[in-house]
Amino acid sequence: MNKRNLLRAAALATAAMVLGSALQAQDFPPKKPVTLVVGFAAGGAADAAARLIAKKLAANIGQSVVVDNRGGAGGNIAHQFVANAAPDGSVLLFGSIGPLTIAPHIMKLPYDPFKDLAAISGGVNFPNVLVAHKSLGVKTLAEFVALEKKKPGTLDYASTGAGSASHLAGELFNQRAGINMVHVPYKGGAPALQDLLGERIASYFAAPPTALPHIEAGKLVPLATTGSTRPVYMPNIPTVAEAGYPGFEALNWYAFVAPGKTPAPLLDRWNQEIVKVLNDPGVKDALIHHGMTPQPMSRAELTDFMKKEDAKWSAIVRERKITSN
Repeated sequence: MNKRNLLRAAALATAAMVLGSALQAQDFPPKKPVTLVVGFAAGGAADAAARLIAKKLAANIGQSVVVDNRGGAGGNIAHQFVANAAPDGSVLLFGSIGPLTIAPHIMKLPYDPFKDLAAISGGVNFPNVLVAHKSLGVKTLAEFVALEKKKPGTLDYASTGAGSASHLAGELFNQRAGINMVHVPYKGGAPALQDLLGERIASYFAAPPTALPHIEAGKLVPLATTGSTRPVYMPNIPTVAEAGYPGFEALNWYAFVAPGKTPAPLLDRWNQEIVKVLNDPGVKDALIHHGMTPQPMSRAELTDFMKKEDAKWSAIVRERKITSN
């Protein structure tokens, strides 16, 4: 093939690629209903945020967005499901800190968060709040620690699963406080909270949206929040750092991702739509009212953020010798 023919072939190939990308970008929204997968049971913080965002997203794109709760294994079941889903833009995941940046370091997973899932945008973030049931008889974090030190290993704490943000928050606090709370994993925030309210477990690093109503009703005792500053909706509850453990911080966050082989034009379009929803004044106010801060990002920003979180939590997992057991 001579030089002229080579150039012509290259030009045709480039045109075909551009046309293919354009067609993919135009195939939006997907012709079938969109599924937004959540890795935790209905009724928890992740579910509440996902449903609020999905409702506005559906209105904006003119296509139904169905929330699919696939709880279990700290959210890993849902992440594996989406990693194996068709990359046609019809399946999205409200991914979480645990399966995306913690679980890979404490267990063998059938998917790679950075290869088998594609970043779209950040979603929301919030601190957890350590709550205890009333019959425990403690009112402050200091009293809680003193009780555990008096009877080592007798206090337990719930989490939304091995490798979840609430699990690592508890392990980080064990380290900083020099105590040994026993970790009890659940399939989501709702069942964990149910057992705490039923006094079948001592404490829980809970998401504020699910814990606040029970705190306000006097059913649960708030001991401390896990962010670097007090959230505006919990101004009277000290942070763990303020309560005697400077530098302590363990935020919870959720982000939007898709199957890893989803075409870039579809990912870009989903980024535009999701960022638009997260910046919507009504959605922002509703999320903040539920104790969550919107976290819209570009695809590149989310990838960088996940890499930093991955490095942070992998170091803690190694230091604490944390396993999935």
